[in-house]
Amino acid sequence: MKALLLKHWDRLRSSFWFVPAAMACLAAALALSAVAIDEAAGDDWLQRLGWGYSGGAEGASLLLGTVAGSMITIAGTVFSMTLVAMSLASSQLGPRLLRNFMRDTANQVVLGTFVATFVYCLLVLRTIRRADEVAFVPHLSVSIGLLLAMVGIGVLIYFIHHVSVSIQADEVIAHVGRELEDGIDRLFPGRLGQPGSETSDSPKKAELPAAFAREARPVGAAEDGYLQLIDGDALMALARRADLLLQLERRPGHYLVKGQTMVMVWPGDRVTDALVDQLNDAFVFGNQRTAIQDVEFSLHQLVEIAVRALSPGINDPFTAIACLDRLGSALCRLARRDAPSPLRYDDEGQLRLVAPGSGFAGMVDAAFNQIRQSARSNPAVAIRMLDVIAQIADHLQHKRDTACLQRHAGMIVRGAREAVPEADDRLAVEASFTAADRVLRSLHG
Repeated sequence: MKALLLKHWDRLRSSFWFVPAAMACLAAALALSAVAIDEAAGDDWLQRLGWGYSGGAEGASLLLGTVAGSMITIAGTVFSMTLVAMSLASSQLGPRLLRNFMRDTANQVVLGTFVATFVYCLLVLRTIRRADEVAFVPHLSVSIGLLLAMVGIGVLIYFIHHVSVSIQADEVIAHVGRELEDGIDRLFPGRLGQPGSETSDSPKKAELPAAFAREARPVGAAEDGYLQLIDGDALMALARRADLLLQLERRPGHYLVKGQTMVMVWPGDRVTDALVDQLNDAFVFGNQRTAIQDVEFSLHQLVEIAVRALSPGINDPFTAIACLDRLGSALCRLARRDAPSPLRYDDEGQLRLVAPGSGFAGMVDAAFNQIRQSARSNPAVAIRMLDVIAQIADHLQHKRDTACLQRHAGMIVRGAREAVPEADDRLAVEASFTAADRVLRSLHG
């Protein structure tokens, strides 16, 4: 249930309708409240205070009608500008970045401001009665509508600036980089029950029961899609209640076909249809990957931007270098952290869950492999990759991680030797490789 709520909340945050709809509801409540105050206080109390709207019914109707018409027109313009920005970002930086623009709270609030002002003015406009009836002019409500129009002008000016900044490649890369760092802070180390005392990138077979491989029963996915979330608390509670040991075969970010194994259950003879349903309730699937529990998703977004920038049609190595800088910053943060143990224990010290996750080596492979392959003939990007490796080396905490960086440095320099035609460029790459290798050897032998 918790994972499902997180999925729906993330979906609401990524929508263009939720914030504007909520602001429109608040505007409707404000209109009803302001009109009620006007009816209770009379027509002339605001004039006695010396501020606010002091005209008649005709002027109030014209004013509110003008504000309402202009606000809904601007709302359409704002939506069009947002679509243009999203189209540019999709074509230049990658279609998976559309989610970042849709999650931009500023765009949602700007659109909501104009829609809310339109709703407010319509609701107040219907309460104005002219002299041939029982005359009523809600002076306070009209004054608030005028104030909302002034706020809308300021919001429009801000939106024009915000859109102009948000479509710049460096700003997009910085935003994705911050999301990646937030994911590392949130998921490393992870917490699902009581973790073991040692860290490792793979399950320790000695900790598993001898009969686990023979007697464990697989439970498959209930649907096709990307595994977005795993409710670890629900799995731990279920394992304690049924006295089970669960081993996850997939982690968030993996694509599963219906029936494909996602968890092994031991003892297998305790698996029932009801238990299978409860296990499936703890796994949330969707049509796309999300960054809630999938730290590699944001990393892949940076890699996608870099690879597209290095394509022959775009040929923008500076954008690729900016992505490498952000990847290096995130990997430096990751190198200072221990990978969480895959073994999860309950409060009584009983092993209940084996949940292997992403390790440092896997993250480095995901960050560098595709960029290295696309930049074999680009010495500037190869040099920056080697500089980033040397930068990461200064933050390593475990000797086992050194071999991963050395392997990538070797592949980068070998690719440059084969693909870079200019001898001096090859020498520059060799010099960066020598500097990175010296740092790795001096720090970690």
